[in-house]
Amino acid sequence: MQKIVLIGTLLTCIPTLASGADYQVTIHRDQWGVPHIYGPTDASVAFGYVYAQAEDNFWQIEDTMIQALGRYAEVVGEAGIGADYLNRALQVVSLSKAEWASLNQDTRALTHAAAAALNQYLADSGTTPRLIKKFEPWHILAYSRFSQYQLFVFNRAGIKNQEISTQAELMLADNSFDQGSLALAARNAVADAQAHAGSNTWAVAPTRSKTGNTLLFINPHQPYFGPGQWYEGHIHSEQGLHFSGAGFFGSPLPTIGHNDRLGWSHTVNEPDIVDVYELHLDNLKNPKTYRFEGKQRALSIWQDTIQVKTKQGLSPRTFNLYRSHHGPVIAQRGGKALAIRMAMFEEGGQLQQRYDMLRAQNLAEFKSALAQLSMPMFNTMYADADGNIYYAYYGAVPRRDPKYDWTQPVDGSLLATQWRGYHPLSELPTLTNPEPGYLQNCNATPFLATAQGANLEAKNFPSYMVSEPDNNRSKMSRILLGGERKFSFRDIERMSWDTRVLEADVTLPVLSQEIASRDLPKPRRQQVNKALKLLLKWDRISTINSTATSLYFYWRVAQRQQGITDPVEAFEHAIAYMQKTYGTWRVAWGDINRLQRAHTSGTKGFDDNAASLPIAGGPGIPFGTIFSFYARPEPERKKMYGIAGHSYVSIVEFAEQPKAKSIVVFGASANPTSPHYFDQAHLFAKKKYKPAWYSRDDVIDNSISSKTLVYQSN
Repeated sequence: MQKIVLIGTLLTCIPTLASGADYQVTIHRDQWGVPHIYGPTDASVAFGYVYAQAEDNFWQIEDTMIQALGRYAEVVGEAGIGADYLNRALQVVSLSKAEWASLNQDTRALTHAAAAALNQYLADSGTTPRLIKKFEPWHILAYSRFSQYQLFVFNRAGIKNQEISTQAELMLADNSFDQGSLALAARNAVADAQAHAGSNTWAVAPTRSKTGNTLLFINPHQPYFGPGQWYEGHIHSEQGLHFSGAGFFGSPLPTIGHNDRLGWSHTVNEPDIVDVYELHLDNLKNPKTYRFEGKQRALSIWQDTIQVKTKQGLSPRTFNLYRSHHGPVIAQRGGKALAIRMAMFEEGGQLQQRYDMLRAQNLAEFKSALAQLSMPMFNTMYADADGNIYYAYYGAVPRRDPKYDWTQPVDGSLLATQWRGYHPLSELPTLTNPEPGYLQNCNATPFLATAQGANLEAKNFPSYMVSEPDNNRSKMSRILLGGERKFSFRDIERMSWDTRVLEADVTLPVLSQEIASRDLPKPRRQQVNKALKLLLKWDRISTINSTATSLYFYWRVAQRQQGITDPVEAFEHAIAYMQKTYGTWRVAWGDINRLQRAHTSGTKGFDDNAASLPIAGGPGIPFGTIFSFYARPEPERKKMYGIAGHSYVSIVEFAEQPKAKSIVVFGASANPTSPHYFDQAHLFAKKKYKPAWYSRDDVIDNSISSKTLVYQSN
């Protein structure tokens, strides 16, 4: 049994640590609503961290958890069937239950604490959940699998949505079901499970720092709505776990940030960690076996039922599901079944590795945690108080026979196409303390992580390991960090909001040449030349007052999103669109590019008549702006509203005590009546940070409110 009570004063006496004991956990909220959690045990601060999340956005935690349990159709109806079908085929629930049973005592305690926090929040707040009336400890592992694999990894398999639909329809045990709606549901589910591209991270060595301390820039670009939103928090356990940073809603611990001695950030990378196997089944409609090494091998076969919300209540949909030794069968193509295998998906271990990373005190301990390879992916940028900077193109990359094309489905009947274990950390692209004194990654190749002459060489790694090219944010980072200049904390602050549109250095000369070579009618030429003159005079820096940025943006939208490949035709299209929409093609970027907070789900639309803020940042892909802000034009609106980009941003300097500043895009709370609903947005729009207090004295001095809870461990 877990219980919680409110106590008016902070208790300083820490009880003896014992199983089943009551522990006081105190949540201090600073002026920005950020929670600073103090408790005697690691599990107790996990309890406080998750309880604080629930106070600020329980809806999002439960929504993500419902999806992780494969029960989304129970709350959203047919639109959730496709995602639930995929979840059941991948066996997220059964794998998570099995992993939970194998956890060590300390890590299992974290899951107990997280579930207890959610259950106690429901009891205390009187909140009525949409579906989950009681959270279980193993739910935390299902959440981890879902958020990592179903949202980030699965879509790399190259399997088309319709191919999943075809398999699902064929495997329906109840043929009376409207199969057409299932196909639509599967398409929607996979489309919703996409990750937004982007993230920046830098590390600066003492040799390039004005104070002689290492500097770390943490800048993941995540969606502003739905799963994957960042939540900032600070935990301090008397057992030694002391960490400040952020994690997704539902995570029992922060996943990026810093402790007393070191810190790190991630960017999304694309190591080949997923393979698709073509299976030769004995019967596509009612299979029992598949061919392997000239013999027939039995499939694992089971049924699972998805409950679907309808106007009449819940309606069951039962499916036959299949699994080969390669992995689950999830699609069909060309008369063959497709099975998927994702690195470390079945083995698990992510929570344990994350826990060990947070507790690391030096580079050797941090590398030891990474060496577990339980996390399947993510570039990892590291800096510490000992003066080290380190970068890993990280992933659980399977060893494979290089004679096969692993970017395509491979023959699942051959022993030669099976994986041969994983490449250890020592065989992945990593750099430690390069001579130029800096490291950067912005979702680009690991072979251009620092200045020329100090980079890794692609020839030393398997061709299937790395696929990313360079990109404009990576190039811009090397421009900013290059040379011999030394940087202060304030320098990194300013650079982190850089809005130079590097791409324009290449694209505008091409546009100018193309326009000069065209024999356009006089009225069209006059208008095109006027617009071109605006762009050629532009300093190529995005600001809220820049009209050139707006014109450039719509030109590139016409080319990239609307498929108008001819640059001049796309330019004229952009001019005409802006003239029709705004009455002129001279519109300030800040009048178009806006920040507005909608419901956390992102399903409730934006409103041109509601309050919003102008934003100088632009789409890092393709612009190359470090201050990445992704907004999309909508036919029914004149303004565009951010949906992804700079989300949680932090800068850390590692001295005797770490110094940090941070910002989240909106504010700590998703409650529109909270003072912390949109308070940080005003700093964000002005390209400013807030303090990220870390020492106990600073936290107490800046605490606006405190709540002491009692947590009873298991």
